[in-house]
Amino acid sequence: MDTCRTPANTSKCSGNTMECFMVLSTQAQKISIGILCGLFGTMCVFENSLVLYLIFSSPGIRKKPSYLFIGSLALADILASIIFVCSFVNFHVFNEAGFSKEVFLLQLGGVNTSFSASLSSLLLTALDRYISISRPSEYKLLMTRRRAWTALGVLWVTCATIACLPLLGWNCCVLDSSCSELFPFVDDNYLSGWLCFVVVLLGCIIYAYAHVLWRARQHVAYMEKHQAQVGKQNTRMRMDVMLAKTLAMVLAVLVFCWSPVLALMTYSVFARLSDRLRKVFAFCSILCLLNSMVNPVIYALRSKELFSSLRRVFSRFRRQLGAAEESPEAESNHKSSVIE
Repeated sequence: MDTCRTPANTSKCSGNTMECFMVLSTQAQKISIGILCGLFGTMCVFENSLVLYLIFSSPGIRKKPSYLFIGSLALADILASIIFVCSFVNFHVFNEAGFSKEVFLLQLGGVNTSFSASLSSLLLTALDRYISISRPSEYKLLMTRRRAWTALGVLWVTCATIACLPLLGWNCCVLDSSCSELFPFVDDNYLSGWLCFVVVLLGCIIYAYAHVLWRARQHVAYMEKHQAQVGKQNTRMRMDVMLAKTLAMVLAVLVFCWSPVLALMTYSVFARLSDRLRKVFAFCSILCLLNSMVNPVIYALRSKELFSSLRRVFSRFRRQLGAAEESPEAESNHKSSVIE
């Protein structure tokens, strides 16, 4: 087992071993964590998979850069849910500590990549809405599908590179530096840098959305003033306002779910955490799954295009089900059952 410099508060451990970070002490806590992870993780994978299917099965939707970014967000949430649930439950509930330092850092890199990609996808969506509302006449020239795919490629490569730095050598075992109190083998300086990266992303998203919502409010006032005018421009304005409000709700849920985790991470860099706070951190991590589970619900309720696509899928499924029931074999079986 790899050992590194011991955190100052690990009074119950003799070294920075994996067992030092298994903070769930009672069976009730482990069962609660297991049930929540299983429920939220399953719902998250199902809902986000449905969002991806609705986007890429509809030619009209998948051609729009806005929905490519939303698809990237859904994909990131799926990956985060699978990797997070498997590694988190395996570690905290089943107390599996037999894997190596490299395997643990690879799992942690997967979770960090997915979350960073999720946040970055929100940033691209915010910038997309910013261009759409601030420069509507040039939007189609500025935001093409090719540029959208290029931005997504750069996004995922950047997030994966940053998340894999501990695996590539920036960890407290290789550097013999101070280790984090929340994550085994993670260097405190790396955690500080990753937190700064996340804060910068959040700041850019908030700034972009503040401008988008301000312009959306202007559009609402304009439409109320010119209710008699009906045309393509008014329709486009209503779509921009609706999508801006939808993405603002997504951002609000993101901040609510991730604020406790980020706050405890930041606190751990500057101060020592008690065992109780480390246990609170483990439970607050479940909010990340809740965020990934709520996002698709917001899309379904707020996006008319996705909702219409969902209705078409259900209608097609019902027609196929009805056709199967009305087939000759089904009719023969029905008649035989009646005779019996």
